[in-house]
Amino acid sequence: MKLIWKFNLVLLGIFALGFLVAGYVSYKALQANAREEVLQHARIMMEAALATRTYTAAQVKPLLDTQMQYKFLPQTVPAYAATEQFNELRKKHPDYNYKEATLNPTNPRDRAADWEADVVNVFRSTSTTTEIVGERDTPTGRTLYLSRPIQIKNAACLPCHTTVEAAPKTMVDLYGPANGFGWKMDEIIGAQIVSVPMTVPIERANKTFTAFMGSLAAVFIAIFVLLNVMLYTLVIRRVTNLAGIADEVSLGRFDAGEFKATSRDEIGVLTEAMGRMKASLVQAMKMLEG
Repeated sequence: MKLIWKFNLVLLGIFALGFLVAGYVSYKALQANAREEVLQHARIMMEAALATRTYTAAQVKPLLDTQMQYKFLPQTVPAYAATEQFNELRKKHPDYNYKEATLNPTNPRDRAADWEADVVNVFRSTSTTTEIVGERDTPTGRTLYLSRPIQIKNAACLPCHTTVEAAPKTMVDLYGPANGFGWKMDEIIGAQIVSVPMTVPIERANKTFTAFMGSLAAVFIAIFVLLNVMLYTLVIRRVTNLAGIADEVSLGRFDAGEFKATSRDEIGVLTEAMGRMKASLVQAMKMLEG
């Protein structure tokens, strides 16, 4: 096998290994960054929901408490306010979702779906768990969800949810006596769940990965071509010329050409040495003939 083929095989092996390693590392990093971006959006949405709940409890509910004797106003409920706020958001961004999933809700729309109930039960079974992050497939694509437990920590919540008799009559008239009762202090009754689509960030990460790998392949090809040109110019062509002249001299054709060094590198030194060897051989042959 010729020297240039051996060199190219080794070079291709190195390039292939580097390409695969760079591809694996960059793909993992881009996917992780995309997921972190989605998770950051989910955290911002969760904080917005908490801010809405706090504002409703502190500033809206006190203003409407007197009217609650005549008509139950769900706008005074922090969970209702947070959900309504995100329903407005979903008019423009339908893939985003916020829900206060509850196992035994007063408002039927808050009832936890099967997978949401599983999240709530994780919080109920492990009280030290304060946050759950996961992914699930939906009809619109992959979605990341962030959830935090809803725990009864304020005794002011209990009058509406302990027994039907203790609850405001206006609330019972609106939602009925079947659901939303029997809650206890410090009990985890549900979970705040924010769902954020991963499709756009993942697609952006994939496009970035494709562009990066294409650029890397172009760089590898350029380096491969340049190294081959350099190898041929600086080594292969000169060695081939030396080998041709040496072959002719070995057959006794001393007029085949001269070993002329054009540089002071290793091949130049070898050329000078072969030139001296040829001169010595010619002189020795003349002495034998004389």
